[in-house]
Amino acid sequence: MKCGKCHREYPSEHYFKAPGICGECFDAMTPGERAASQRPTGMHRMTTTAFTIDGYRIVETLGVVRGITVRSRSIFGTIGAALQTIAGGNITLFSDLCERTRAEAADMMLGHAAAMGANAVIGVRYDATEVMDGVSEVLCYGTAVIVQPQGASHPG
Repeated sequence: MKCGKCHREYPSEHYFKAPGICGECFDAMTPGERAASQRPTGMHRMTTTAFTIDGYRIVETLGVVRGITVRSRSIFGTIGAALQTIAGGNITLFSDLCERTRAEAADMMLGHAAAMGANAVIGVRYDATEVMDGVSEVLCYGTAVIVQPQGASHPG
């Protein structure tokens, strides 16, 4: 077997900490890279706010997974957004900040699900709380599950 990062040959998957990545390369990765490397292929496709996924059946429920991030507005962003309010309409500085924050929380949730061995997350929700003036927490959570295409036999 060959490592996908350093391309060294290994006699078996026993030397790999993530699919296609040897232990040395895995240990040298950032936490974000580690989470992404362990995310099953298609994980983004296998998330839903519903509690079922059409064409699949849940074979195991692994539990609640979450991603939490806390963000504050910078003084420069606040001034820029205040200037945008003069023209009215979408305040793009805040919209972009909110979108990046939600994406970060979702990626953390997916990393948590992958670490548990899930290949899907159902019942996905977002929640936001103002921790203090100008500082908000964004939480993305759901239920980590293992799904199989309907008609596939369940191992074991």
